[in-house]
Amino acid sequence: MNRIDSVFDKSGHKALIAYVTIGYPSIEATLDVAPVLAESGCDIIELGIPFSDPLADGTSIQKASYHALQNGITPKTCLEVAGRLNRMVDIPLIFMGYFNPVLWHGAELFCKDCADAGVDGLIIPDLPPEEGSELESATEKHGLNLIYLLAPTSTEERIRLVAERSRGFIYLVSVTGVTGARESLPADLEAFIARVKSLAAQPLCVGFGISTPEQAKQVTHLADGVIVGSRIIQLMEAEKPTRGIASFIKELKHAIDNPITNN
Repeated sequence: MNRIDSVFDKSGHKALIAYVTIGYPSIEATLDVAPVLAESGCDIIELGIPFSDPLADGTSIQKASYHALQNGITPKTCLEVAGRLNRMVDIPLIFMGYFNPVLWHGAELFCKDCADAGVDGLIIPDLPPEEGSELESATEKHGLNLIYLLAPTSTEERIRLVAERSRGFIYLVSVTGVTGARESLPADLEAFIARVKSLAAQPLCVGFGISTPEQAKQVTHLADGVIVGSRIIQLMEAEKPTRGIASFIKELKHAIDNPITNN
């Protein structure tokens, strides 16, 4: 069993997934914060591979990606950092990145290198399932989960296709647009999650725009996990970020472990 699958194998457990951009603001910062995320209650860490055209990302992650590229971070560097982190934490690691660097590296070799580094899965936001067969074969061969995304605009046909092909969980994009912290959750989120639940058996994790414990609680009342990224990137900008990030993750963990009750 892939380590991602084991996260969702516990009855009633709601997953907390945190995103960081590798190399932002430095490699040392990435290596410092990942153990803090794990110790504070995260179930999975998403490691962002910096890319020059991060079309699904909002301002905070775009800035982090640009800064990391300026620091000389490459996919090879990301593999090396993942290997180091795999020896430091005992929770699953997922690469989130765009398809161009994977294609340049070679799908088969990239998946082999990911497995060797201890990476458990891939999220490729610009890879539709209709074009994913080569990478699916490579991930399956090397024991990785390839996780597809769905948006509120996804048709029933697309939901069925992703339900057939996604492994580990399905990433539900809460809004039509890019990543970024938002003040409130979209009004149609509950209906969107219910629509996917009716067609998919995989765990459903919701990301894009979740930045407060209350939002996390609302999401995990409806779905199986919550993904938080932009707010963590913002906290990384502090002079000594680990204390603030630890506090934030513990607040999120407390919120999702204490479900909404109906009076």
